[in-house]
Amino acid sequence: MDQPASNLPKAALWMLGAIASFSLMAVAGRKVGAELDTFELMTYRSFISIALVLGIGGMAGTLGQISTRNFKLHIARNVSHFAGQNLWFAAITMIPLAQVIALEFTSPIWVAILAPFFLSERLTRLRLFVAVLGFIGILIVARPDFANLELGAIFAAGSAIGFAGSAIFTKILTRHHSITCILFWLAVMQAVFGLVCAGYDGDIAWPSTALIPWVIIVSCTGLAAHFCLTSALTEAPAVTVMPLDFARLPVVALLGMLIFGEALDPFVFIGAAIIFGANYLNIAAEARRSRALT
Repeated sequence: MDQPASNLPKAALWMLGAIASFSLMAVAGRKVGAELDTFELMTYRSFISIALVLGIGGMAGTLGQISTRNFKLHIARNVSHFAGQNLWFAAITMIPLAQVIALEFTSPIWVAILAPFFLSERLTRLRLFVAVLGFIGILIVARPDFANLELGAIFAAGSAIGFAGSAIFTKILTRHHSITCILFWLAVMQAVFGLVCAGYDGDIAWPSTALIPWVIIVSCTGLAAHFCLTSALTEAPAVTVMPLDFARLPVVALLGMLIFGEALDPFVFIGAAIIFGANYLNIAAEARRSRALT
């Protein structure tokens, strides 16, 4: 059965917000990583996010939408996300930001492969071609040394699988739950996971005064990114939404150069051009399909 027609312009606008939020979170995460480990960062971020969700949800009158229905799906979604996010935060302290993002962008390929099994979305020849073309662009940007892989590169690649699982389960949850409900369980479960992992040795570091603003930025941008991403997933299929995030690559590469003095490799732009070309093919095909359904 055909899926409902997508609202691509609206999904694209939401993804612009997600791109901005994720990019700023990468910068803040690099700053915070100087003092806190990933589990500690996730713990503080999640408790701040709980306060934000309750405050904003209370003002919007949407807290009544929070329920325990499909609780196992929330658990699966947040275990997948917690693993991916911790690997991502670790990777951005080990290798250049552009390389982390490039390797993370294998996530849409995993989404495209898994979506037919979990979301009843078709894996068409064009979508498969777009995924392969995007992956070629990623390899041009990252140029990983497979004979001697860095730990940061392995973590970044692993985060992509976690984020793909998170996107798949988020798309399923958007069929039955509001964004407030999804984000509430995101914040609560991540806080529990973070406390357990950070406190297993009985030593949880407290951020210094200078670091607190960066922790708050990580929390706010992380929540905003998930709000935008979840909203985008309600407007279009996951295999269409996730490749739009490729636009984050040149943004983060530029931030890495300006803020952290990381070299801006011309291969970043060559790979980005290929990735954007793949995105254009995917968006154009989905737009034609949406018009055919109206």
